[in-house]
Amino acid sequence: MNPLKKRIGVLGGGQLGRMMIEETLRLNVTFNILENDKDCPCAPICDTFMEGSLMDEAKIRELAAISDVLTWEIEHVNTDVLLALAAEGKEIIPAPSVLKIIQDKGLQKQFYFDHQIPTGAFFLVQTEEEWFEAIEKLPGSKFVAKTRKGGYDGKGVAILSKYDILNRLEPIPFEGPCLLEAFVPCEKELAVIVARDREGNMVSYPSIEMEFDPEANLVTLLLSPARIGSIIEEKAKQIARDVVAAFNSPGLFAVEMFLDPEGNLFVNEVAPRAHNSGHHTIEACYTSQFEQLTRILLGLPLGSTELIQPAAMLNLLGAKDFSGSYKLDKLHEVSKLPGVYVHLYAKKESKPMRKMGHVCLMAPNLPELLEKAAYVSKHLVFVKD
Repeated sequence: MNPLKKRIGVLGGGQLGRMMIEETLRLNVTFNILENDKDCPCAPICDTFMEGSLMDEAKIRELAAISDVLTWEIEHVNTDVLLALAAEGKEIIPAPSVLKIIQDKGLQKQFYFDHQIPTGAFFLVQTEEEWFEAIEKLPGSKFVAKTRKGGYDGKGVAILSKYDILNRLEPIPFEGPCLLEAFVPCEKELAVIVARDREGNMVSYPSIEMEFDPEANLVTLLLSPARIGSIIEEKAKQIARDVVAAFNSPGLFAVEMFLDPEGNLFVNEVAPRAHNSGHHTIEACYTSQFEQLTRILLGLPLGSTELIQPAAMLNLLGAKDFSGSYKLDKLHEVSKLPGVYVHLYAKKESKPMRKMGHVCLMAPNLPELLEKAAYVSKHLVFVKD
């Protein structure tokens, strides 16, 4: 089949899908979107928009019927339907079996352990008694608790004091199946994005350093390349490639890791899709993460992941003090700067700490890049319209 005649079906109509469509409009590729919100970012620019739940078997099968290949831009979808479709011969990238593991943080953690991928100590618990038994065995004074399913952007995650929980000074925050992890003292949070084609060829992007908002647990700033030495850089890339090789599926994978003060790397989580940590690649790399994923879906060769210039990315988050119609303050001033690219996600209204857009920044060197990022972060904010 002519790759440009392929129809791509995407489960989810958010900003990740929108950026994938934007990056590949020049190829005349057909994009079909399934999303339960008719005002979603993808709706105005896709070829076919279907309104419906990402858990609805009938709607997913309807999307599959008008698409040659399926993918997703959010993990909270009906994986059982995708597994059935794959068994019936529908091409789905990445393989639904990967998503089945990723959707359950306990299965994900066990997968890393089983494949000798470095990750922190952990226990899978459900009852209060299992919580207390596990906490006693975890090292250190703090630990991390995660709900096994349904969490995202910091929801369903808590950093807790062992003393407070064991002495019942604080309640157990989650019910049901949970993952309890050792708290890893973190020097830096890193990500490496790896692309794998149908033949098993892999390419990886330069390492990405992430800074988070402590309240919302959302990325506020990322830098690429990360401020790490060449030895850590190569180690991080090798671990990321090992993870993707273990999944044994084509696709795009963002491998998130912790770097501790001793230089050890621990895999935290993997996103089997385009990821927030790769938004800078639209301007800063020869092949963006979104074009790369589309190449894989179309069966085209993997593109160059080389970084053109050092880059930063700022997430544009909704202001904490209002919801509703919005505008960007100081957009005129920021637009005068060279190497600054503003992306807005066509969301109808701003909400506190909602991802509304991002800014990519490029500069010849790190000091200039950080200075530019500080200026943009201070001035470019959402205000009431």
